Amino acid sequence: MYGAILGDIIGSRFEFDRGGKTKEFDLFTEESCWTDDTAMTVAVADALLKEGPDATVEKIEGHVRHSLRKWARKYPDAGYGGRFYHWLHTRGAGPYNSYGNGSAMRVSAAGWLYDSLERTREVARATAAVTHNHPEGIKGAECTAAVIYMGRTGSTKDEIREYVSKEFGYDLSESLDELRERHEHVESCQDSMPKALVSFFEGESFEDVVRNAVSLGGDTDTLGAIAGAMAEGLYGIPIYLEMECQDRIPEDMREVLERFTEVVRKDLKQENPALADNVFIEKAIELFNYMQNRESLSTVLTVLQKRIMDDGECLVGFDIVEGDMGSKVLSQKIGETFRLEEDVRLRVKKLTDQNGEHPVYYMLTGNSQEAGAPVILNLGIKNMLQMTLDDESVEELVINPFGMYLRLTKDIIRIILNTDNDQNEEGVE
Repeated sequence: MYGAILGDIIGSRFEFDRGGKTKEFDLFTEESCWTDDTAMTVAVADALLKEGPDATVEKIEGHVRHSLRKWARKYPDAGYGGRFYHWLHTRGAGPYNSYGNGSAMRVSAAGWLYDSLERTREVARATAAVTHNHPEGIKGAECTAAVIYMGRTGSTKDEIREYVSKEFGYDLSESLDELRERHEHVESCQDSMPKALVSFFEGESFEDVVRNAVSLGGDTDTLGAIAGAMAEGLYGIPIYLEMECQDRIPEDMREVLERFTEVVRKDLKQENPALADNVFIEKAIELFNYMQNRESLSTVLTVLQKRIMDDGECLVGFDIVEGDMGSKVLSQKIGETFRLEEDVRLRVKKLTDQNGEHPVYYMLTGNSQEAGAPVILNLGIKNMLQMTLDDESVEELVINPFGMYLRLTKDIIRIILNTDNDQNEEGVE
């Protein structure tokens, strides 16, 4: 959802070829604003959240129909298309065989809320069918949701591209440069989907994908929304862009976005529940790397203290000192348990800097990060901090050394642990 809304906001000031068909532009200015694309994305998400994961297609269609009208009437000047506007204000109006790109730009929530690709596509069809029941309108919604689902569940770009070509038949042979040369303002799924998909496939990050889409000109807010929704599934959203998004939408839309985010993150907890809320550590570190000030560092420390108080765990790399874990180790996934036939001694793995000096301990906050060790086990965050403090052979602890990392000196670790002890003592009193 963040991806679609941000793509809409970023692309809004360039619609109708008001930009220079370039990737070099400020992401946000005073002119940047949300449009009908955001309002309808929120409307669909609101309906799907209220119906829940097991709702029938009929119930989904009924609630989406109601929600689209509710949100459009709440924000009547957001810039809706003529046929959609007529549908909104015609009592009992059914779908009008549209193949416009509106079905694809509003569907992003469906890409996140369901646990199979088949169910994702089924729900996407339902969200489109209440208005855009033309086969191309249905296809655009299904394809967008499918790309989001595949990206968030670990598929590579090559795998996504192969699936899209096989299942939906879009022509992806033209490059961005070729599309840019011949692009006109066309609002059909047939025209918009290949452009959004090529923007996605040629992009290297969330921001790069949105810049690709906006650089094509024409219907830039909707191209940005569709491509941005796809990109979020694969790359996620930087924390500073999440903050920018929240600051630029009304409170009632923000409330739906927050409910949606909570549900999605709750679903992601299933793989290793003990690590679930570590996403807040990751976001805090991301914010610190972006802001580089005392306030953002304070946020990191506060989140770490909160995770300690909640008995939060991290992943820690271990070397095998004695014994043979053999194929047992190689065949297990992170978070799985197993029983060994013999005793095995493990030692917490140390890393060094680029010069092979300065040994440090490290911890990982999530399952998806590179392991860096033959054995990865859950360990309490507080235990890991204390272990670092007690070991004279290491100088610091590095959180997520294979991604956007944070280095904690022993002085900072003492502050975290002492503050946690003070809070626990206050709780006892």
